[in-house]
Amino acid sequence: MQEVKHITIVSNGRKIVLSISTILYVIMINKTAEIHVSGGKIYETRMTLSELEEELGDGFIKVHRGCIVSAMAIHDITDNINLNNGESLIYTLRKKNQIIERFRSNQKSIISSFKRDGIPATKEEYRSHYSSFENLPFAFADIEMVFNDESHAVDWIFRYGNPALAQLEKIPLERLIGSSFGSLFSNMDSKWLRSYERAILYGEMLEIIDYSPEIDTYIKVICFPTFKGHCGCILFDISQIKFTKNSSDAEKALMLYFGKLPDKND
Repeated sequence: MQEVKHITIVSNGRKIVLSISTILYVIMINKTAEIHVSGGKIYETRMTLSELEEELGDGFIKVHRGCIVSAMAIHDITDNINLNNGESLIYTLRKKNQIIERFRSNQKSIISSFKRDGIPATKEEYRSHYSSFENLPFAFADIEMVFNDESHAVDWIFRYGNPALAQLEKIPLERLIGSSFGSLFSNMDSKWLRSYERAILYGEMLEIIDYSPEIDTYIKVICFPTFKGHCGCILFDISQIKFTKNSSDAEKALMLYFGKLPDKND
């Protein structure tokens, strides 16, 4: 992981400290810089792109004259810059090779920092490490991301799973553990890769609620970093979860949860 650094900006008359690791991209709108951060928030500040480039450092790539993007936020580069959060940005096509090279270099640097120190070496060691998860009523997996030669996340390997995972995935544990997701499910949907990649590279805890065509089930997944290059995933079949509203604050909590209310720290 990158060393945690911060920048201080003035937005709407307030001084705000932002962790550089949470910044996805910056785009200039006239003389105002819009700083887009993880979680969907946007901060406006009267700084030039050059000033922000200098403060943010080499981890950001200039994709056109009015936009810089965090290399860690990029999932891949096609006709657009495709980000881990599902957004797509335009870029200067004549600089495509240069942008791709910068992206690959940054990703390789992050991936090369992944060390085996402290990571279980066998199935038995993983099972011992996660012994408290064995009898939980919800599915849990530890997965190791697979990157190709171009430092692009392409698949993941199940390193640990509890019995509830086998039940949800409808595959015996002995087949799951040590296998890549793509080898088990030919209809693998790349949307899962984006979130797991973010958890691993950004150190974020993320929640995904979506349809899994692989198991024909609507699921909720909470993923978070575990070992270097790994993330843990807690999975639920959402048809088995019931919401209860126990107080007058429950609706407000739901609105905050879905981003309808401002964060109390804003």
